[in-house]
Amino acid sequence: MKLRDRFGIFFAGLVAGAAAMPLAAHAQDGEALTGPAADYPIVLGEPYMIDGETFTPVDTMNYDRVGYVSADEDGSGGVTGAHKTLPLPSYVEVTSLETGRTILVRLERRGPMTTDRLLALSPGALVQLGASNGTPIRVRRVNPPEDHRAMLRQGGGAPLRMDTPASLVEVLKRRLPDAGSASLRDPRQDSVSGREPDAASIAAIDPSADLAKPPLQSLPVDAEADVNKAGEQADAGENPEPMAQSAEDENEPADPDLPKVDGGRFVVQLGAFSVRDNAERLAEKVEGFIISSGSLSLVRIGPFASREKAAQALAKLRSEGYRDALIQTAE
Repeated sequence: MKLRDRFGIFFAGLVAGAAAMPLAAHAQDGEALTGPAADYPIVLGEPYMIDGETFTPVDTMNYDRVGYVSADEDGSGGVTGAHKTLPLPSYVEVTSLETGRTILVRLERRGPMTTDRLLALSPGALVQLGASNGTPIRVRRVNPPEDHRAMLRQGGGAPLRMDTPASLVEVLKRRLPDAGSASLRDPRQDSVSGREPDAASIAAIDPSADLAKPPLQSLPVDAEADVNKAGEQADAGENPEPMAQSAEDENEPADPDLPKVDGGRFVVQLGAFSVRDNAERLAEKVEGFIISSGSLSLVRIGPFASREKAAQALAKLRSEGYRDALIQTAE
C-alpha cells in the first residue's frame, strides 16, 4: 500500500473519531440522543491538505456539484458517506449519472483522501445507489424529514428519492470534468474547499445580477429549466413551506418580516459567499450581519433567544425564497 494511501486511511479515521467525540461525550451525560438533537453538535474541523491542495470544512447550504464516487472501504454500515468539506453530520442527495437513481446519504466522515473523487460511499450506500468506484454522480445538500434522518442514524436506508429524468441526467453529464468535480451553482457562491472562484469566472459575471436565485450560466435555457424544476420538486417534499414568489417579483425575494431579534445563541444563516460585496448586499437587504470563516463571508440573522424563534425566522425566510437558510448556533 502506498504511503499516501496509508496516510489517507489514518487521517480519515482520525478525523472521523474526533468528529464523534463531542456526540459521545454529550450522550454520556444522560440518555442517548434521539430526534433532531442526535445531529448536533455539527462538526467542521480545521483546514487540511490532500496531495498539496488545501480543503477547508465549511457549512455550505447551497452545495450542488457533479463529480465521481469512490468506495469507502473503511466506512461504517448503513447508508453513509465521507466528504471533504461539508459538516459532519449532514445529509445529501446522491444521484447516479448513469441511471438517474437518487438516494439520501448521511455524511459522517472526512474523505475521500484523493482529489479526483467528490464523495466516498459506504458499501450499503453503493448498493442502494447501484454504483461502483468511479461512477459519475451529482451531490446536493438537503434538509430531509426527521423520520428519514432517523432511518439513516439507525444504520438503515431512507426511501429512494424521485429518479432524476433522463433528459436532466444528460445535461448534468455534460457538466462533468474529466477528473475532480464541478459546481452547479453560481461561481460567486462556490465555496467548496474554501477556495475563491477563479478570476475568469468572476470577471464573466454581471455584478448587478440577482444573487438570490443563482443561474446555471453555462446551461442551455431548456436545461436550466430542468435543473431548477428538479430542485424545486426535491425541496417541496422536504420543506413544505410555500414559496411566495409571483411572476411580478420572481427576480428578487421580498424583504422578510422576521421575528424580533432578542439576543441568545441561535441564528439563521442564509449563505456563504466567496465575494464579500455580495454578502454585504444580502446582509443589508435582510438586516443581517456577516461573520468571516476563512476566505468566506457568512450572512446571518439573529441572534434569537430560543430555537423556536429561530425556526419562525427560518420558515419566513424560506417562504420568501431563501430556500437554503439554516439554523445555526451563534459562535
